[in-house]
Order: sequence, then C-alpha cells, then structure tokens
Amino acid sequence: MSIAPSIAASIDPPRNGGFGSRGYRNYVLGSLTLVFALNSMDRLLLGVIAQPLIEEFQMSDWEFGLLSGIGFALMYTLAGIPIARLAERMNRVRIIAACTIIWSVMTVACGFATGFVSLLIFRIGVGIGEAGCTPPATSLLGDYFIPRARARALAIYGVGLAFGGLVANLAGGPIAQEMGWRYAFFILGAPGILVGMVIWFTVREPPRGYSDPVSAAKPVYRSFGKTLAALAPKKSYWLLLAAVILSNSYTSSLASFQAPFYQRTHGVSLSEVAVQFIVPYSIAAMLSAIIAGYLTERFSPRYPNAVAWIPATGILLPLPLYLIAFNTADVEVARAALVGAGLLHYSYLGAQYTIAQGLADARSRATAIAIFLLITTLVSSIGPVATGLVSDMVATSQIEISPFSAQLTLSECKNTIEVLSQSLGVAQAKACAEATRVGLQNALTYLSFLCIPSSLAMFAICKTLQRDLVAKMD
Repeated sequence: MSIAPSIAASIDPPRNGGFGSRGYRNYVLGSLTLVFALNSMDRLLLGVIAQPLIEEFQMSDWEFGLLSGIGFALMYTLAGIPIARLAERMNRVRIIAACTIIWSVMTVACGFATGFVSLLIFRIGVGIGEAGCTPPATSLLGDYFIPRARARALAIYGVGLAFGGLVANLAGGPIAQEMGWRYAFFILGAPGILVGMVIWFTVREPPRGYSDPVSAAKPVYRSFGKTLAALAPKKSYWLLLAAVILSNSYTSSLASFQAPFYQRTHGVSLSEVAVQFIVPYSIAAMLSAIIAGYLTERFSPRYPNAVAWIPATGILLPLPLYLIAFNTADVEVARAALVGAGLLHYSYLGAQYTIAQGLADARSRATAIAIFLLITTLVSSIGPVATGLVSDMVATSQIEISPFSAQLTLSECKNTIEVLSQSLGVAQAKACAEATRVGLQNALTYLSFLCIPSSLAMFAICKTLQRDLVAKMD
C-alpha cells in the first residue's frame, strides 16, 4: 500500500505545475511541515524544561549548553551526510518516515534518564534520528514544487521549526510543572511514532528533477566528493553558511536559555514563562517565516535577489529589540520587544533552504542540504556552550564581588531559591540568584550582536546568487 486511491488518482496533472495536483502537493507540504515541527519540538523541549533539569542534576550552565548544543549536534551532523547520500539513491519518503519513528522513540527514552550521562546518550539518539528529516524533506519538496513556488513552500516548511517550539512550550512547560519533566518527554515524544507511519503510507516519491525547468541540466547522481566540488566555487553557498551559522548561534542560545533567564529575572513559573514569553515569540517566528516566503515569491520575478535581501533585513532589525528584551525590568516591555524581534528574525528560515538547494542539481540537493546542516548545526551549536560559559564567568565574578565571596562558589548556587535559603540562608540565597541572573543576562546580551555580521553575510549573497543558481526563481 502506498497511498489512498482517491489521492493516487490526482497525482498526474501537467508537469509545469509541479508533481501531483495542487491539493496533493499541499497535503505533502503540510505532512512534511508537521514532521519538521515534531523534529523541532523534540529537539527544543530540552530548553523548555532546562531549569528543572539543571536543578535536579545540579548542572552548571555550560554543562547544560553542552547537552543542548554540541552533545546533540555532533551526532545530528555526523549522521546527516550518510543519510543524505542514501536519500540521493533510495526512497526519501521511507527514510523520513523511519527516522521520525527513531527520534520519537529516543525522545521518550529521555524521560528515563537518571543523570547527565544517560540523558546525553539519549539525546545523541534523538540527534541521529532527526538527521534524517530536513535533507530528504527539502529534496522531496524540490521535486514537488516548481522553482518560483519553492520559496513559499520551503518557508512554510521552515515554519515547522517555530511551530514545534510553540508546542514544546505550550504543552511541555505545563506538563513538566504539573506532572514532572519526565512526562513531558513521554507525552510529546510518542505522537511522532504514529506520524512516521502515516508518512510511510500516504506520501509518494516523485521522479528526481520532475519540477525543474526543461532548460535545467538533467539530474545526474554525483558522489559526495563531486557534489562538494560542484558547490565549492559557489561563493553564495559559503556566504549562506556564514550568515546562518551566526544567526543560528544566537537563536539556538535563545532556545536553550530564554526560559531560565525569564524565570531567574522575572520570577515566573515554568508554565508562565512558556505561555507569556516563548509561545508569543514562537508565533511571531512562524509569521516571520510565512511573510518572508510570501514576499519572496511575490517580489522574485522583479527582484531576483529578494530571497537574500529580505531575510538579510529581517536578521538585522531585531538587534535593538533583543537588547531591550533582556535588559528591561518591565515584564510587558520585555515581552513586546521579544515578540517584535521574533517577527523579524526568522525571515531566513525558508530562505536558507531555498538558496542552498537552488545551488545544487536535483540529484545533489539532499547532500547539499546535509552539508549545509552539518556545518551550520555543528558550528552554531557552540552558541549555547559559549552562552553558558559567559553566563558562568559573569556569575562567578558577581559572587566574587559580593559580601559572601569567601563562603560561596558558583556550584553551591545551583539549586532552587527555596533550597538555597534553607541550606545557605536567605541573604546568600539571594546573592546566588542575583549572580546567576546577571550572568545569563550578560551572555544573552553580548551574543545578540551576532545579528550584525549575519545580516551582512546575507546581503553579500546578492552579488553572486544569480550566477550560482542552478534553477532560476522566475
């Protein structure tokens, strides 16, 4: 069984509209966006329940940064290349479905972790499974949609990242608060198993290069070395890497640490920070990607480089808003600034995939995306670790200049204010809370300036993009 008969009957309309009927293309796009949302949800859930984990396992901020950053990203990126190579030759739908089931099972397993090491092992398993999502999915969408429609389609697909974060916070925060953080992994991890099976039976594998223009080069299978050699001289590809690495370094840090920051700074509960801060931010991020995709599709016929300069502008403008969001004592102002930043910043979500796959031919797209994800994910995973290190360094300096410098160390400050008040006394507990708050505030503030070089790199793509593209967006 592959697809329902009613769907199968609508597969073969004229080639110039893309693969399948418009309704079936939208079904596939919606299904893959849901898969990406589950991918994002399971990945970002760790950041939602960060504070309870830090407190229960008594981790430092840099250890948590390792767990949510490099610890996950290393296997995610290493597994991405071999899975992408399989996707160039084998059925991409089956790969996506199987990997969805694998990472969902490993997410559930995270709920059984007994400490830092076991949680890290399960997170590595999540990373291996999630590596089979975006490279084959974006390659698949490239064969379903014609070049001009890909910016919108991939922008909608990119919305899955923000939507997954939305669900992780909207559901994960309250579940963790009411039932414990382990149940958040159990409940949010399980649905992916069912979705993976639905993808397996209802999505059809299209011919390679089906929706490319007739003038485009005939897709030919390339070895990994030849794919890399074809991409190497394309300056647009490397500028895109630089732009996304810098932007992702900050957004991944936000995903890991914004919940602990608002808990430490404004004294809100886990569910309150999710609903009041991260959910509105996630909704804004989804709108940002959708609006940018729509604008790109509309303006590309007249301004071919719109796919680059629209997100370049969106990455630069949020900087002052981030500075306000993490440095004001007014909760309402902080929330408004954070939402405004999200409404602009995530305009690059769809553009990154549109540009990256547009620079490769149809039989190399999964590999081009996998190389892109390998480099961007691995390098930008340093962001949460760097944020945690800066946070710990600043917090340590705050302790050293406090009246309790002789009695306190940073490791002694890693617990809830209630526990610290009982073990250290109210005054020292408050000193600990203030030190860890200021540390994280400074770290998030410093890293927000990555928006500037990220935007400049994206603007620079405009100079070489039309020369480097395989399939023009017209």
